[in-house]
This record gives sequence, C-alpha cells and structure tokens, in this order.
Amino acid sequence: MKALLEALLAVAGSFTNSITSFGEKCTAASVDWFWRTFASEIAILDAHDVVLRMFVATLCGALVGLEREAAAKPAGLRTNVFICTGSALFTLAGIIGWEVVAGSPPTSDPMRVAAQIVTGVGFLCAGVIYKSNEQITGITTAATVWFVSAIGMMVAIGFPLFGFLVALTSAIALFTLGRFERLFPFLPKEKERPVACRPKKRRTP
Repeated sequence: MKALLEALLAVAGSFTNSITSFGEKCTAASVDWFWRTFASEIAILDAHDVVLRMFVATLCGALVGLEREAAAKPAGLRTNVFICTGSALFTLAGIIGWEVVAGSPPTSDPMRVAAQIVTGVGFLCAGVIYKSNEQITGITTAATVWFVSAIGMMVAIGFPLFGFLVALTSAIALFTLGRFERLFPFLPKEKERPVACRPKKRRTP
C-alpha cells in the first residue's frame, strides 16, 4: 500500500512539473509574441505620451462634469468625460496618422482630423439646447460641452498642464458663478428668460 501511494505521488509530481513547465513556455511565448507584434505601436504611443495625455483629458472632463452633474444638467460627468477624452483621441489620431501612417513630416497639417471636432461637437451642443413654453434651456451646458472639447484638443497636442489648469478654472467658475447668481434673485435665470416669438401671419385667401 505504501509503495502504491509513493508511486501515485511520484506520478502526480511529474504531472505537476510538466504542467508548470508547459505553462512557463506558453507564458514566455505569449510575451515574446506580444512584444514582437506590438513593440512598434507601443514605441509610437510612448513617444507621444498618449497614456499621460488621455489620463489628463479624462481628469479634465471629470472636473467640469462633476459640477454639471451636481447641478443636475443633461450633460453631466460621463458626457463631459467622454467628450474631452474623445476630442483628445481624435486629435492624437490626426497627429499620429500624419506622422506615422501617412509618413508626412511634422510640418504637415496634423489638425485636419481634429478640426472636424468643432463641427461634430456642435451637433451635441444643439442636442442639449431645447425650447419649452417660450423658454430656452441648456445654453450654458452646450457651451460647456464645446469648451470641454477644446480642452481635450489642447491636452492632446502636448499641453496637459495648461489644459488641466483651464479645466480646473472653468469648474471653479461654473461652481462659484452659479452660487453668485443666487445672491441676486431679481436677475432672471437662464431657464427663465423668455423667447420673443413673432406670431405667424395668416394668409388671406
């Protein structure tokens, strides 16, 4: 019985060693394949500080989005984060695309792709502005969306500190100015400003 148990333990140990050796070989092969496949891409991303710029863009969008979320606005935290990060990603795509994929020198126009962000964000801004009962709401939120996209572009082209300071300043301004307006209740709020609508002229038969 003792000999049988020893034999079983020896077989189990041999099987465990073979599994461990196979796992180590697979891990080494996977790591080698990963670096052979993505080494050039990682080098390009590292040269442009993509991780840092995307992180700062996300942080900038969150700073402004937190104030909008606290004010219960349609474009809150997630919307501003995605707009700022998406703008930075489009800008980086334009820069890397011109320098790496197209093989153009840095003196080319790398902002051709990023320039379309202004147009695309304009459609988003139009979506948060709406009229109800002769009143317009969402103008400040739309301006914030447009502003956040500009911050993302600024971070992506290589000015993360400046973009962060602008985002921090704008978040403080939105927070303080909103409270400052409450000190003057006689001033009409944005959502209470009436819209002058001309009555339609009836066509005479």
